[in-house]
Amino acid sequence: MSTLAQQFSGLLSRAKNRKVDPLPVRLWATRTGSGSATHYVAGFDKSLLWVTVTLLLWGLVMVYSASIAMPDNPKFAAYAHTHFLLRHAISLVVAVVAALIVFQIPVSVWERLAPWLFVVSLVLMIAVLIPHVGKGVNGARRWISLGIMNFQPSELGKFAVLIYAADYMVRKMEVKEDFFRAVTPIALAIAIVGLLLLAEPDMGAFMVIAVIAMGILFLGGVNARMFFLIAAILLVAFGLMIALSDWRRERIFAYLDPWSDKNALGKGYQLTHALIAVGRGEIFGVGLGGSVEKLNWLPEAHTDFLLAVIGEEFGLVGVLAVIGMFLWMTRRIMHIGRQAVALDRVFAGLVAQGVGIWMGFQAFINVGVNLGALPTKGLTLPLMSYGGSAILMSLVALSLVLRIDYENRQLMHGGRA
Repeated sequence: MSTLAQQFSGLLSRAKNRKVDPLPVRLWATRTGSGSATHYVAGFDKSLLWVTVTLLLWGLVMVYSASIAMPDNPKFAAYAHTHFLLRHAISLVVAVVAALIVFQIPVSVWERLAPWLFVVSLVLMIAVLIPHVGKGVNGARRWISLGIMNFQPSELGKFAVLIYAADYMVRKMEVKEDFFRAVTPIALAIAIVGLLLLAEPDMGAFMVIAVIAMGILFLGGVNARMFFLIAAILLVAFGLMIALSDWRRERIFAYLDPWSDKNALGKGYQLTHALIAVGRGEIFGVGLGGSVEKLNWLPEAHTDFLLAVIGEEFGLVGVLAVIGMFLWMTRRIMHIGRQAVALDRVFAGLVAQGVGIWMGFQAFINVGVNLGALPTKGLTLPLMSYGGSAILMSLVALSLVLRIDYENRQLMHGGRA
């Protein structure tokens, strides 16, 4: 009997010491040791990291390719041929350092800082409208000069609204079925942000922020009928913004008929030359550096219309590669968010899914504009287009997603986030 008791006790001891993953998920952890001493060390999603690095490096090459001929234009005659390349590289270095710092900060800290971060973004969006503080370019006042780079508060606004909306939905989870109690405060906050952005004006950023907030409300469990009511109100609001603005109406008409004599040399000029660039690329492209449209024919080739240059130099294959990477990235980020929610980390899950909505929607709009499927809108291609603020805040957001994934893995291995 004593022998049986000892064997039973040994079985219980081994069962208690056996590590079992609480969720049937893919962990991508690092295995160390050998034999019975083998164990897993929680890490983060390296595949997401490498896709991000690929987009960043490809973007750096394409920014150089798209901007190398710009000094031939009298407007940029004082610039060196490597001017935009060097500035973009500096932005990348700053963004990587910021991303490394963000990865060290626990998600719980971001949850506590969410309201204050939102307030800071509002203050900066107000400051950019003040003369001699905000910097105006082409009739828009969107930047604050920081010396080595210009900072765009609307990019911080995307991140701040995302964090604030996720925190708000967690705090108001118990009243999510009551439309007015749950939605009115966040709706007022988004309306204030929208008014400030339209004063710059920056309707593109407002669209992205509105979609991020709507996505988080939906994922947070707001009543479906009320959600679709809000969506309808936003569509009507954007429609009125276009109808009441002469230059926005002209953009829509130019999109509908870009090849007319009036539009081809006016509001449809960028669109027609983007389509020419994509058409020249055919299947495999004309080769890196071989673009003709970037030779001062296609305006903003290194920013909003970088994908058109990719289409010309790498063809349909290059465009599909970019679209494929963004689709995979969005899907992977949303998966990380679902893992966090399954681990009862609702705030972290909503933040990750909000980042997925941000990256996916902005890439969708930029690709649609470059391919002539959507009206021209001043939104850059995330991680690839020239623009220090956009690169900085995109990497900060993705670093936070990697931090969420890291904490998910810790919890699934029995540790603490």
